[in-house]
Amino acid sequence: MADDIIIELVDIHKSFGTKVVLAGANLKIKKGESMVIIGGSGSGKSVTIKHMIGLLTPDKGKALVGGVEVGTLNEEELNTLRKKFGMLFQGAALFDSLTIGENVGFGLKEHTNLSKSDIEKIVTEKLRLVGLEKVENLKPAELSGGMKKRAGLARAIAMDPEIILYDEPTTGLDPVMCDQINELIVDLQEKIGTTAVAITHDMVSANRIADRIAMLHKGEFVAVGTPDEVFFSDIPVVAEFCYIGKVLRQTEAIQKKDDSPKNDDK
Repeated sequence: MADDIIIELVDIHKSFGTKVVLAGANLKIKKGESMVIIGGSGSGKSVTIKHMIGLLTPDKGKALVGGVEVGTLNEEELNTLRKKFGMLFQGAALFDSLTIGENVGFGLKEHTNLSKSDIEKIVTEKLRLVGLEKVENLKPAELSGGMKKRAGLARAIAMDPEIILYDEPTTGLDPVMCDQINELIVDLQEKIGTTAVAITHDMVSANRIADRIAMLHKGEFVAVGTPDEVFFSDIPVVAEFCYIGKVLRQTEAIQKKDDSPKNDDK
């Protein structure tokens, strides 16, 4: 496997009873890139990322992380592998009974020997990175939906993971907050340089945060490429699904043209 590939899915098949979800899914994700997986509801996006972290084992095929086949690992080895990952869940998934500081520091407390003061310093720094300050003693119920997402992201990066998984990062947020979360994901990507894998059906979000996009349809990745390559695809099902993305790219191109310096006539 090439040195720059951190995650590889090879001919993944997965069924639940008679329902086929993945039927020969192949995908390579490069170190440090932001890969966005798109597809309709029930297309297998969540099932795909569950194979990456060993929550599911393929019926056929294999998932590789850092060249290691996830499906062959025992429980102890899986736990070690999962420390490479941080995850922002769809609903932030904060523990209601814990403060925000305790939520962000949960993994550090459970999986490291760091002192309480060291954990508190890391928690403060991670919260600052996501634009939250002086919220350590608040409970999740005291935060807005957007602030909960930010706190969830702070928890996801608390242990300096190599890979961050985003599960529908903008679901349930208003357009303004969606823009803020998208900007935060891009900003974090630039600051900490992790590999990001996001699943979404939001074309605005995909357009903003993706280096590359992969579209799942009928259990396979039918298009993989840059936003332009996917949004302007000639494949009918991709073109239809990504119509909004195409419009966004066209609008951006027009705006860039209008904003570019114009030579004075001489």
